[in-house]
Amino acid sequence: MRLLLLGVGRLKAGPERELSARYLERAAAAARTARLTGFESREIDESRARRPEDRKADEAKALAAIIPPGALVMALDERGRSISSQMFADEIGRCRDGGAPALALVIGGPDGLDEAFRAGARWTLAFGAMTWPHQLVRVMAAEQIYRAITILAGHPYHRV
Repeated sequence: MRLLLLGVGRLKAGPERELSARYLERAAAAARTARLTGFESREIDESRARRPEDRKADEAKALAAIIPPGALVMALDERGRSISSQMFADEIGRCRDGGAPALALVIGGPDGLDEAFRAGARWTLAFGAMTWPHQLVRVMAAEQIYRAITILAGHPYHRV
């Protein structure tokens, strides 16, 4: 199974981009040890539409266009449920073991995700009840993906 991290907006040069890249490189290098066929991170441009609803609809359409056929979707949204790192790894493992071709973890832009897109996701997850800047969410998602891969691979990175 391929694991994808998809985000709206481009991370600019700086500490968030560097830290995200570090975790994503580690995740890509460790993917095979967790019996994942690959890992990929992609960004799409933010919509230039004037109204937030139109921006979110444009971004949802662009995200849907890059999600592979048959992929399961995990949407990150502040209204989602919070789960532990172990539960996150377990969900990824169940998708992998269930034969899903891909799992896409999707991060919306500053306006969030389109309601219809979010409703079509298999899971909606949150990194707690607080609202986070999408640049930091990208870093936290990258770290949690790396952590989940190490949990699945039996690597000692995750300590309980």
